[in-house]
Amino acid sequence: MSSPAAPVLHWFLPTGGDGRDPGGVTAVQGRTATATRRAADLGYLAQVARAAEQSGFAKLLTPVGLGCVDPWVLTPALAAVTERIGFLVAFRAGLARPTLLAQQADTFRRLFGDRIALNVVTGGDPAEQRAYGDHLPKSERYVRTGELMQVVRELLDGKPVDLEGRHVRVEGARLDSPATASHVPLYFGGASPAAEEVAARHAEVQLLWGEPPAALAERIARVRDKAALLGRTLRFGLRLHVITRDTAAEAWAEADRILAGFDPQAVRASQERFARMDSTGQARMTALHGGSAENLTVAPNLWAGIGLVREGAGTALVGSHDEVAQRLFEYRGLGIDEFVLSGYPHLEEAYRVGEEVAPRLRALTEAAA
Repeated sequence: MSSPAAPVLHWFLPTGGDGRDPGGVTAVQGRTATATRRAADLGYLAQVARAAEQSGFAKLLTPVGLGCVDPWVLTPALAAVTERIGFLVAFRAGLARPTLLAQQADTFRRLFGDRIALNVVTGGDPAEQRAYGDHLPKSERYVRTGELMQVVRELLDGKPVDLEGRHVRVEGARLDSPATASHVPLYFGGASPAAEEVAARHAEVQLLWGEPPAALAERIARVRDKAALLGRTLRFGLRLHVITRDTAAEAWAEADRILAGFDPQAVRASQERFARMDSTGQARMTALHGGSAENLTVAPNLWAGIGLVREGAGTALVGSHDEVAQRLFEYRGLGIDEFVLSGYPHLEEAYRVGEEVAPRLRALTEAAA
């Protein structure tokens, strides 16, 4: 039996700012100092987008949240200064009406062709949701997300929509888009049972955060089985940071440098904030390190240090280019079809990962075919 095809590689847009240090600080001669930060302005993000395009990445994931620039404003500007790379545009379900969201995505594909996919985010921080004016409890947020995905999917597929849902009510909706319009995939993330039900029913790609292989294999099997009961199949994507160097020693030295630069007070404040969230995925990330800088290697080459200060995806593959490619290949064997990768700073690391890791991953795939 032949091996699966090589996975698709995407890159991440640092729309909250960028630099060498995820925590925004660095150790300088025994003291803690503010790290050099790169503003998330159009000039810098265009550099990252072009670097990712030149390095062969398929799409750029644009995050969404109060700490990020708005992806619907940013991505058309970046699409205008790039040629091929796609955009995985994140949006918060419930903060805009589904017909308007579908219309925005349809406008994007009219202007830029098949360069858009949508990443549906339910939201796992109640405080941030309230700041946006959303006061639904978690269980109801997922009900609303499923209803919204149904409407957006059908509208983008050219169907008329009438839906009388619990949270979404749409009457006589339809897009005036050409029959030849490109398909807009729906990506979705979430680790709770409610999230898995939404993924099985509505998502085309279920996004996961980097966990040890056994944990991911269990989750993939469970969601795949739920989708099969509904007569559906879906793909899986994995969101990971990467610290890759010519040698393993150099890569781990960089991880040690990043860790040494974390302000202990910032780590405590971050962990306290994460503990107040109702995100199952965030809880799984936190459980990998427990808020401690000890024992951060949670699987071969899988390092949980970034999760001490960064919410969401908090693990990185650390190692030589060969080791990182091998670990990605092993995740591919679990059923991961796509990877959304990132590294600090995102400009330089887009070139490094694209030039050093991606060819090795392709070679592993070809050798196993």
